[in-house]
Amino acid sequence: MDRSVAELSAARAAELAEALLTNVERALRGKPEVVLRALVAVLAEGHLLLEDVPGVGKTTLARALARSLDTKFCRVQFTSDLLPSDLTGLSVPRIVDGRATGEFEFHPGPIFANVVLADEVNRASPKSQSALLEAMGERSVSVDGVTHELPRPFFVVATQNPLEHHGTHPLPESQLDRFLMRLTIGYPDREHEADVLREDPAATALPNLQPVVSLPELRGMQAIAAAVKFDDSLVAYLLQIVEETREHEALELGVSPRGSVALRRAAQARALIDGRDYCIPEDVRELAVDVMAHRVSADVRGGLRRGSEETQWILSEILDSVPVPL
Repeated sequence: MDRSVAELSAARAAELAEALLTNVERALRGKPEVVLRALVAVLAEGHLLLEDVPGVGKTTLARALARSLDTKFCRVQFTSDLLPSDLTGLSVPRIVDGRATGEFEFHPGPIFANVVLADEVNRASPKSQSALLEAMGERSVSVDGVTHELPRPFFVVATQNPLEHHGTHPLPESQLDRFLMRLTIGYPDREHEADVLREDPAATALPNLQPVVSLPELRGMQAIAAAVKFDDSLVAYLLQIVEETREHEALELGVSPRGSVALRRAAQARALIDGRDYCIPEDVRELAVDVMAHRVSADVRGGLRRGSEETQWILSEILDSVPVPL
């Protein structure tokens, strides 16, 4: 293990998390809870889906987060004509002295970065969207039968417009399940929007953001988050919540085991940010809707879609009905 990773203390990790929050909030004003949840996804080694109307700061959040980390960043604009090879890369004939050697060499695509911004991911065709599946799940891509490992850490921030907007394609359930968390940003309040009008932080603060966490430090923070204690009583609490989503009469598909693991990892990351080496029930409860809403499928007869306000309300109802461990 990298020495700087091995020697990173939990207290230092919490300090770095606070520095990250402060740095990102310089570019995205008035949304501390959204920034905190984005950091939770990073520390939990999960992927983040930002869904909202255009112009509220989705791309700004992703870029500010990437600039705050001393990692390799790449942005991919998803369009209807994007090809899978535009993401993963491709093998091309090797040329030596102007002649083909009969061999092929792999040219990696933009997905070979630590932080990948998949901008407007639901404007690409389902075929191109599926190119992200292996990368997000396995941290590798296969091209011409050869598997290529992606750099560690590997984190996808995908933005998408609401499905009602023209030219969008819904993400398949299998891909939605690979996002640790789905967030909306929403409009700023009047005070912070006035700050945006006066200062335009996306054009002034964002380009000047400097990294506050190195790559070894980020790996260390993720390792510490994964080691945060998650008591057996919290395991039972989390499983009860998950089981309720599978049995609720208004939901035809509940949270998957991958979703259960995602919620535990998110709770551990939340505890680290608070400077704790143990989780509490509030860590689970606070993040449950953001982690689960895009994973459950409502009864089609009710006309509800994944992540809608109605499904979030159902999940909130479930959280209120499950006893919180003492």
